[in-house]
Formats: sequence, C-alpha cells, structure tokens
Amino acid sequence: MEPIDEKELRRIIDEIQCPRELCCLETGFDRTCKTKDVGLKAYLECLEQDASVCSFSVPFGSSYFCSCPLRVYICKKLGE
Repeated sequence: MEPIDEKELRRIIDEIQCPRELCCLETGFDRTCKTKDVGLKAYLECLEQDASVCSFSVPFGSSYFCSCPLRVYICKKLGE
C-alpha cells in the first residue's frame, strides 16, 4: 500500500460535494462505507445494503459501484 498524499487528498476533498459531510475523513476512516476493490480504476463495488440511496452509487446489473473519489482513493491507498 502506498502512503497518503496530503496534497492529493486535499484536492479530492475540495472538488467533491459529500452528502455525508466527509464523515469518513473526520472519523479517521472508521465510518467508511463497505466496499470491495475489484480492479477498476475509478470505482469500487459497494457492499452496503442501502447503496441505491447514495449519490455516488452507480447501478450496474444487480450490483452497485461507488464512484466517490475520496472513498476510491482511501481504498486504493490504504486497502480499506
């Protein structure tokens, strides 16, 4: 896993409008939604039961994918 790049993290935060007010970041990533890295560059598979209500959720077949740039960055860098 790679270290977090603070400048990149700040750039991502400045560009998104988070409906959860960045609760994942403010809790030290303790309250991140459940996802799975499936090898896509800009998406994660969403494992949350209420995925359809998230504004970053993208339906595909019978699954949902997370397109939140911050969540994708966290998962790719920290493996979480």
